[in-house]
This record gives sequence, structure tokens and C-alpha cells, in this order.
Amino acid sequence: MENILYVLGGLALLVLGGEFLVRASVGLSFKLSISKMVIGLTVVSFATSAPELLVSINAAINDSPAIAINNVIGSNIANIGLVLGITAIIGPLAINNTFYKLTWPVLMIFSLIIYYFLWTGNLLARWEGIVLLVGLILFLVILIRSARKNKDEVDIEEVDDAAATVSYAKIFLWLAIGGAALYFGSEFLVEGAKAVAQNMGVSEGVISITMIAIGTSVPELAASIIAAIKKEKAISLGNLIGSNIFNIASVLGLTSIIKEIPVIEPQILARDIFWMLGFAFILLPFTLIPKKFTIDRYQGIILFLTYIFFIYTVF
Repeated sequence: MENILYVLGGLALLVLGGEFLVRASVGLSFKLSISKMVIGLTVVSFATSAPELLVSINAAINDSPAIAINNVIGSNIANIGLVLGITAIIGPLAINNTFYKLTWPVLMIFSLIIYYFLWTGNLLARWEGIVLLVGLILFLVILIRSARKNKDEVDIEEVDDAAATVSYAKIFLWLAIGGAALYFGSEFLVEGAKAVAQNMGVSEGVISITMIAIGTSVPELAASIIAAIKKEKAISLGNLIGSNIFNIASVLGLTSIIKEIPVIEPQILARDIFWMLGFAFILLPFTLIPKKFTIDRYQGIILFLTYIFFIYTVF
């Protein structure tokens, strides 16, 4: 029971820390006169990936590489199967041209690259992490240029204008609270997850790809459900795909630069990563059939039920 409380407490601190970090990052960006569009496409995306980043770094440093890798793989699966599935069930999702031209192809490229890197040496090496980060920077440059040309076509996170008037003192207080919450949250979560795995007699990778992944996807899920009920486009397919790209490139990229990540659990390459590739790939036919530019309710049901089946197979 104590270990479950560690996990839940860690997740709560990660959600809190992520929220404060987003606020501080947006406030600081306004102070530096960065445009709202660029803040939405870069700063907010980096900040919302911070919980996954801290968990992966903490896990890698504390010799739990399966948690470091499956935290990202599981989060990417949950974003599409769980978050996108439930959001589409509540109401059909509209897709724009940027999905076909840029974000989906880039997601598939990064997903295949990470599979290739892990498969070739059973290790995510430091130089491979650098390649992932350089790839992310290139993607962001292209995305920002595309957004400037087609402002109506690019999915941009809602950026609160009120953050423009926040004082430096408040920004640095938010940064301190966010940083502390993320640090202690990742400590509690990794330690608790390792203990839960031992007690249940399952691997750390299994706990990471289920419990931790669902936990770190809770903010996206909550925001998506609220947005769907209000019929707002606050969280869209573009934002979820952006989150998955950031998870692979920034979280695994930065973690492997700090400490190389070995693949110690065979099911990561034999099973888990193929689920991630499958969920990423299926989005394209779903947005083309039966009609283009839409993900319907019944497709949301298929995604959600497939995610439930995935959780079943993992255990």
C-alpha cells in the first residue's frame, strides 16, 4: 500500500510541477518577446514533456533503464489509444493538412528511428540521443515556418495572454515550485514503481508501460475530455502527435545524452515498440477512410478497445 501511495504521490507532484513549469515558461517567453505561435509550438511542448523527461532521467541514473524507455513508449501508446480514443468517442475530430504533410510523417520517422537505434545495439547511445535532438530542432524550424505561412492550419496550444503581465519574481517562484515538484515527483514515482513491480512479480517495464504511462498521460486526458465536452479545439490531434514527437526526441534524446540507456528487457523490442509503431501508423488510414480530415466516434471506440487489449496482453 505504501508503494502505491508513493506512485500516486509522485504522479500528483509531476502533474503539479508540469503545470507550474508551463506557466513559468510561457511567462518568461512573453518577457523575452517571443511570439505566441512560437511559444505554443515549442515552449509549451517542451514544458508538457517535462514530467516524462524527469522520470526517464531519474530512472536511467538509478539503473532502471526499462522504466526510462517504456515511460516514453507507453506514454505514446496512451496518447493515441487512450487519450485520442476517448476524445473521439465524445465527439469526432477534425484534421488539417499539416497532419498529412508534416506531423504524421515526422512521427513515423522518429518512431522508426528509435526502433532502429534500440534494435541495432540493444542500447540508446549518446550520439544517437544527439541525432534525435538535432532532428527535433529541424522539425521545429520547419513547423514554425509552416505555421507562419498557414496560420489557420497549424494546431497551436492555447497560450494564456495573462502570462504576459506576470512579474519576474512570480515566474522564478513558479520555476522553483515546478522544478522541486518534478524532482521529488520523479523520485517518488520511480522508487514506488520499482517496489510495486517487485511486489507484483512483474518487470519494471510492465509497470512503466502501464501505470506510469497512464499517469503521465492524465493531464492530456483531462484537458482533452474537458475540451471535447465544451466542443473546443484546445487539445487536438496535432497537439497529441506533437507530444509524441517530443517524447521520443527530447525525452529519450536528452536522457541518453546524460546516461546511455541499455535495453535489458527483451519484450521492449519484441512487443512494446511494435504497439507504439502500430498505434502511430493506424492514424493515417483512420484519417482517410471513410472520409478524409476526420476521426469518427467508431474509430475512437476501436482505438480505446485496442488500448484495453494492449494492457491485457502486457499483464
